[in-house]
Amino acid sequence: MLFRWDWLRPVLTAPVVPTLGPVHPHALTVDLFEATLVAAATERHFLPYDKDRRWSTEKQEAVLLNEVVHQPDHTLIPTLLTRGRGAVKVFAYGHRDDILNQAAELAAKLGTGHGAASARIVRPLGPETPHPRGVRIQLQDFTARHCPSSVGPVRRLDDCPAQIRSTFTTFAQTMAVDGFAFLDRQLKAKRCGPVLVAVLEDCVVGAIGPMEICPDPTGVAQLMPQYFAVHPEARGHGLGRHLWRAAMHWGQTHGAAYQILQTEVSGASDHLCCTEGLTTLGFVHTKAV
Repeated sequence: MLFRWDWLRPVLTAPVVPTLGPVHPHALTVDLFEATLVAAATERHFLPYDKDRRWSTEKQEAVLLNEVVHQPDHTLIPTLLTRGRGAVKVFAYGHRDDILNQAAELAAKLGTGHGAASARIVRPLGPETPHPRGVRIQLQDFTARHCPSSVGPVRRLDDCPAQIRSTFTTFAQTMAVDGFAFLDRQLKAKRCGPVLVAVLEDCVVGAIGPMEICPDPTGVAQLMPQYFAVHPEARGHGLGRHLWRAAMHWGQTHGAAYQILQTEVSGASDHLCCTEGLTTLGFVHTKAV
């Protein structure tokens, strides 16, 4: 065992695990951190609960085992992303004043050593962080309250007439920056679950999906992250909230216990989730070196 839980646990200000991302606090264990090392030792190996396994047959990010720094008051865990031109990330856990400097030094060294195009520091921060930046980690607990169905113009894409379904590709191309061009390809190849869409004047103008449920590291059912967007010309009419509520209703009625979401601080999705009563678990601030 590489990690000592009595060293690591006190510096985990937010439930973020290298190569896996945010997890439910009940899944945050030393075994989970150890599992990422085992996966790194097996070339391109996916852990069974890794959300990325939905989209690829090979894992493209792994912990750099020999470069982990693990001390009583801080831990640095570097990873290497092999996709594209490569990227090094150093996850910095700890409260020391100099931890960011240490992480930056390690990231720069490893970025150069591996010929990576970029090197970054990933800093998980607690929910009490004042004036946060970056990404907010939010928890939707389906066991805590009822999620009613949406009363808006939202339906499953598969349930729409062919004429409306055909407009999804145009919507996806417009919203390619939000991942919908990729999602459109996955749908056409029948490689993912259903998508919920908002329809106006027989055209898809918003979407959230795919709707999929998978077990987390403890075996509890979680609603997986979705792509979520509304066409710019259709914003300001509450369609995003209708899509969101429809997705949460779907998750609850299909047996999910919770969902972990990531939203850009102060962005539209962040505001929506905060007003819907989700719990903030912490933040992730990423800085280029």
